[in-house]
Amino acid sequence: MKINRINLSLMVLILITIPLLDSCSNSSKKSGNEETVETVYPSDIIPFFDHWNLILADGSNTGVAIDYKNEDFFYSTTDAQGSWVVFKAPNAGNTHGTSNNTRTELAQLKKWYPMSNAKLTATLKVMNVSATGDARVAATHAVVVGQIHSADGHENEPLKIFYKKFPGHTKGSLFWHYEINTEGDDNSGRWDYSQAVWGHDFSVVGNEENLYPEEPEEGIELGEEFSYVIEVRDGLMYLTFSSEGHETKTFTKNLIQSEYTTPDDIPLQTQNLFVPAGQGGVERANAYAEEGLFFKLGSYNQTNGKSPEVNPIWCSDAETFDGDIQKQYETGNYAEVWFKEATIQVGEDAVSNEGYFIKND
Repeated sequence: MKINRINLSLMVLILITIPLLDSCSNSSKKSGNEETVETVYPSDIIPFFDHWNLILADGSNTGVAIDYKNEDFFYSTTDAQGSWVVFKAPNAGNTHGTSNNTRTELAQLKKWYPMSNAKLTATLKVMNVSATGDARVAATHAVVVGQIHSADGHENEPLKIFYKKFPGHTKGSLFWHYEINTEGDDNSGRWDYSQAVWGHDFSVVGNEENLYPEEPEEGIELGEEFSYVIEVRDGLMYLTFSSEGHETKTFTKNLIQSEYTTPDDIPLQTQNLFVPAGQGGVERANAYAEEGLFFKLGSYNQTNGKSPEVNPIWCSDAETFDGDIQKQYETGNYAEVWFKEATIQVGEDAVSNEGYFIKND
């Protein structure tokens, strides 16, 4: 009986051990003695991508970017502050629509109207702007990180949020633009009015190609986190900008009643910057009242390789290396923006009855 008990115990032990050994063996075969790395998509970090089309800086429209990434332009990363969605755009590449500039940018699928309720929030940091460009050109060394774009009429932009930093400066500037919705059929006289948030506005430029203005005392650094809130309701646009260590700034702009209907209404900033370039139009009295609008978000690089002789405001004469993307990345000639959080809300009455709207110029 004693021997039988021992044999029985051995048999039980063997029966328990065999599955455990087999389980370990299967795990080793599956992983090859290495841990499996799970792919993290941007849509895993900010789960709102079903509201947007994604445009890449090679000019392609990827559509809805759920479970999608592109190692050159659009992907996820992690640092000590958490997980981020990276939007990257070189100085040169295939551009989209009529723009001279590359972008890796989301464009909202559905349009809404100024009397509706629409809201976009984002927390982000700009990691790079172009290392080269003509300092006399206002758009040089800048990137647009959020927009409201018109889907109708002239397809102008009642809001563009810029970050701009000159080489050699520690701090850059955050500012926002309102572009007039030009009166009449000719849109060539359109212009922007720029308002500073932290640092300078768009119009502060260098006196020579490589001579930069004074660094802004209250500017914001590359890699410094900030947030914006864009809210449109009852024809008014409300903007809020916040960042730790900076004063929170708020602004209000009427989108359905213009303040620029006569030449006398053109601000001095615009008279000095845009009017000499032939852009001195006036705005229709009801501004954007009758036009469908949509949000945009990402990295819309404002620096390009075109000559300032073509346009002294928007053409930067920056390094492009004949469009070689990797060479531009290696030399700092690109714009890169990381988004940590973002939300979008549009009221039921704000969604156009025309259904999905795909417009990405």
